[in-house]
Amino acid sequence: MAEHPAYPVGLRLTGRRVVVLGGGQVAQRRLPALIAAGADVLLVSPTATPSVEAMADVGEITWERRPYADGDLAEAWYALIATSDPAANAAASTEADRRRVWCVRSDDADAATAWTPATGHSEGVTVAVLTTSASDRDPRRTAAIRDAVVEGLRDGTLVAPQHRTRTPGVALVGGGPGDPDLITVRGRRLLAEADVVIADRLGPRDLLAELPPHVEVIDAAKIPYGRFMAQEAINNALVEHAKQGKSVVRLKGGDPFVFGRGMEEVQALAEAGIPCTVVPGISSSISVPGAAGIPVTHRGVAHEFTVVSGHVAPDDARSLVDWPALAKARGTLVVLMGVDKIGRIAETLVAHGRPADTPVALVQEGTTAAQRRVDATLATVAETVVAQDVRPPAVIVIGEVVRVGPGTAPGRP
Repeated sequence: MAEHPAYPVGLRLTGRRVVVLGGGQVAQRRLPALIAAGADVLLVSPTATPSVEAMADVGEITWERRPYADGDLAEAWYALIATSDPAANAAASTEADRRRVWCVRSDDADAATAWTPATGHSEGVTVAVLTTSASDRDPRRTAAIRDAVVEGLRDGTLVAPQHRTRTPGVALVGGGPGDPDLITVRGRRLLAEADVVIADRLGPRDLLAELPPHVEVIDAAKIPYGRFMAQEAINNALVEHAKQGKSVVRLKGGDPFVFGRGMEEVQALAEAGIPCTVVPGISSSISVPGAAGIPVTHRGVAHEFTVVSGHVAPDDARSLVDWPALAKARGTLVVLMGVDKIGRIAETLVAHGRPADTPVALVQEGTTAAQRRVDATLATVAETVVAQDVRPPAVIVIGEVVRVGPGTAPGRP
């Protein structure tokens, strides 16, 4: 007899009983989606993984700590059979057949009445990939196809330009520390949908080359300022293009609200009545040290970290940083935009109590192909910056975590 393909369908499980037999790794992987679908989940299993147990503890599922027994599927609409007992799995499958309950079996897909597709999600769309027959079931192949489709939807490459989703208004997108792969999925999708992109020089510039030719890319550093301050000019450009009904992305480096003047732009857009979406980004204050092998916290070494702007010196009247207090703190200090001021910063910290031999690392062009790390101490960092020709952008890390490395035991620098 010819083999027929599986019939794809979407189950609406909100408020409906789903029975899961077995609390191991299969259940751990499948339960979150069932919970997200609103199913009334009953887990029947003598034991469960810690993650599955936590779902029961917070009331996301009901857990009966016992083996499967005939009758467990009486009220079920759907069943997931995944115990380590083949006999119990076969018995439960037989009950499901008898009660006309669709069931998935982790141990024997051919004996099941349903298959779980490889699924992925992208902005309100669920992609589910099934093979056409039992004889052609290769989970790696279906997962690879799913990943390719989802990635295409996320970055916009599977959406024809004439059918692009357009969201009039402004999206304030944190582009991350520089590596184009470190922008968020949502940020990349919005970038693919944009009509206009106003970009900072510290944003992930490589992504701009992927934009269609009709997208207008504006370098924020080159906006004619005229009688306006630089930030005012950028605000005006955002408002002007958004009022034309265009989808505008303000692409910023790092996170928009970490020394990025993001809130100033949000306020300007609100005053103009322009809708604004804020997409957080990976801040260079954490990601760049991490890329250079430096944890900003480490057990037994640092229980806190502080991020400060170094764009004005400690003795500058405009500085809002309490440098004497930071000198007395024991945690990690991360300084952004402070390369040209690091000499005076180091002097101030030492003058107020930080040991002169406190280690310092400067990570230039972090997460990019040009990344390099230069090490010093508070006593030597000023001359090291000059001797090593360290230039912005660079993230400066001050504290004992600089000495922590892969070969260091937990709790010991």
